[in-house]
Amino acid sequence: MTDKNLTTQLIKIFAKNPFESMNHKQVSARMGAMDKASRAQVLDAMLDLADAGLLIAESRGKYRINPKHITEDMLPQNFVVGTLDIRRRSQTYVIPNDPEAQEILVAPNNIGHALHGDTVKIQLFPACKMKQPEGRVVEVVKRAKTQFVGLVEVQKRFAFLIPDLKTMKVDIFIPLENLNGAKNGEKALVEMVEWPNNLNNPVGKVLQILGKPGENNVEMQSILAEFDFPLSFPAAVEKAAGKIPAAITAEELKGRRDFRDDVTFTIDPADAKDFDDALSFRRLDNGNYLIGVHIADVSHYVKPGSAIDHEAYNRATSVYLVDRTIPMLPEKLCNNLCSLRPNEDKLCFSAVFEMDDNARVLNNWFGKTVIHSNRRFSYEEAQQIIETGEGDLKDEILKLNQLATILKENRHKTGAINFESVEVKFKLDENAKPIGVYIKEQKEANFLIEEFMLLANKGVAEFVGKPQGKNKAKTFVYRVHDEPNPEKLNTFVQFVRKLGYRMNVANRQSLAKSFNNLFEATEGKGEQNMIDAIAIRTMAKAFYSTENIGHYGLAFPYYTHFTSPIRRYPDLMVHRLLEHYLNGGKSADIEAYEERCKHASLMERKAVEAERTSVKYKQAEFLSDKIGQVFPALISGVSKWGIYAEIEGNKCEGMISLGDLNDDFYYLDEDNYQVIGRRYGKTYKLGSPVTIRVKRVDMQRKQLDFTLVNDDKDTTRRPKGNADKSYSGERDRRSGKSDRKARGGKGRGKRTKKQK
Repeated sequence: MTDKNLTTQLIKIFAKNPFESMNHKQVSARMGAMDKASRAQVLDAMLDLADAGLLIAESRGKYRINPKHITEDMLPQNFVVGTLDIRRRSQTYVIPNDPEAQEILVAPNNIGHALHGDTVKIQLFPACKMKQPEGRVVEVVKRAKTQFVGLVEVQKRFAFLIPDLKTMKVDIFIPLENLNGAKNGEKALVEMVEWPNNLNNPVGKVLQILGKPGENNVEMQSILAEFDFPLSFPAAVEKAAGKIPAAITAEELKGRRDFRDDVTFTIDPADAKDFDDALSFRRLDNGNYLIGVHIADVSHYVKPGSAIDHEAYNRATSVYLVDRTIPMLPEKLCNNLCSLRPNEDKLCFSAVFEMDDNARVLNNWFGKTVIHSNRRFSYEEAQQIIETGEGDLKDEILKLNQLATILKENRHKTGAINFESVEVKFKLDENAKPIGVYIKEQKEANFLIEEFMLLANKGVAEFVGKPQGKNKAKTFVYRVHDEPNPEKLNTFVQFVRKLGYRMNVANRQSLAKSFNNLFEATEGKGEQNMIDAIAIRTMAKAFYSTENIGHYGLAFPYYTHFTSPIRRYPDLMVHRLLEHYLNGGKSADIEAYEERCKHASLMERKAVEAERTSVKYKQAEFLSDKIGQVFPALISGVSKWGIYAEIEGNKCEGMISLGDLNDDFYYLDEDNYQVIGRRYGKTYKLGSPVTIRVKRVDMQRKQLDFTLVNDDKDTTRRPKGNADKSYSGERDRRSGKSDRKARGGKGRGKRTKKQK
């Protein structure tokens, strides 16, 4: 046996028994090394492993494995590395890194000191007769979060942070010397600094005092901090931005194509401050049209490796909360130098297309330009021109709208799926309190801009990514969207079939057509919201990658993000790569760019969650003074503990506890998205209209509780002895007692003497 083989065998024995400490005789026995010389060899090898830090001395002569030094490829079959996922009702799973592996259930007493989102190493229990694999956490490989927002509770000799995050099931212990001025009842940002093995709670220190809960600015800052977005720009970044000259020099115009004489305009929301894209229009002598998609040349001002670039990369995206925008770039750049404001010369990176009346692209060109916008339109102003045929630049806008309509129709013919997102908007008073909620409607003016942005994104991706002759495709940043998971797709198809809708999944194009027909058939019906939501969940999520797998939803084999470098870092990377290749540069480092793509995708998901959280908070605030009021709603979800209903017109969603339905015992029919009364057979199905009464609003948790108007006065007694075990002893998920109990004694109710 070689030394290397001996070492490998020793590691496997200890890794298979991570909680067990053994001496060299016990290990030798397991290896079948019975003679004195072999045992001595085992002892020498164990001592070498201990010196290297792979083994930890537990007591004299006894050692156990150091979990931090076990790599994934060294793990035996009963060990798995994955992400801890704490779900509703405190159920916890580990999602293995191997996408083919089954999720692993982890009981609360086997989580150890792991938190939601952490990368963990888990030991599987023997299979026995378990339907689902189970295991226990043996090591936290990497923390997903170390900073948390919540309420500070100060007592005589110690303090705690009660986190806002629902998945954070343990409070953070704060020694008084770590309060940094925070007072009882204030909201604060706290960093978890350590979590000793012998303590039930992690130890933290206050990084920033946010203020009193309930104040709008405090709550918005809390949301940003919760998702790890900075609350301000570093002084060095602001200073660097302030030094950038505003004037455009003659030197900067050299090598740029001049579009200042072409009719050029922007179309944006009425309250927009940054205009990062513009369209130009020129009729050519041959009867065709020269259409420029002009994008702010952020890469001209933000150089790789600069302080501004470093900060932009870390943020990766602008964040759009209900009442504010948290920009990726300092204000001087996003609202001034790089904003394509009217009546000013601006530096751009452009995609220019020669098109005919059938919206066919006959020629294209990509490069640096200078433009001069003639007019800034809001979407409403452009829409009025489209509808009435009258107004500034009407000929240009009407022709562009005609071409955009053809582009959209052609996309759908070639297999694009017509997913139209619903955007909730608020009317706010001077204190940012919501006084109205409405759904923003997408009209032709929106689609006009969208189609030309799609055309530019696709054109740039094809220009760089399409292999030319013998030349291989160069490293590039793509926006990709994978095909739907076949199992999820089949479940969706079976579900809509029960509602009377048929789908053809024979091939990619027929499936896309089926989706579009389905959306058209359900428009305005009770099940529309339900089907839209489930269809989106059925699809894969789009992300950034250097590996081009195409964009399934758009039916584009090549697609990127080129059109918003003010607010998306991947677009800035695309601009730099495109310029590099236009200048004859070699293919860039694919590993470095793939790492940046992963970071951008992660930050994008965080931004989306932060934006949704701000919407939920404002929806809760909007209903906070409407307790007892009645609204029409649609059932938007069902679960074994309640029915979710969404108020029509404002999308405020709340839960109707099954415990509040007094006329029967209800159980979940998961396959058909409904709950059914066990005795009388009454059903509540996804998409069904109901009338709800607002019962409770929890601002801190951003949660709403409703009751059904037809049932909230029903005092029918339940039949005795017929309770469904699924709901036996369940408490309302929103009650404080129930929540603290769900924390398994690791909240404020269980503190050791050492913590005090």
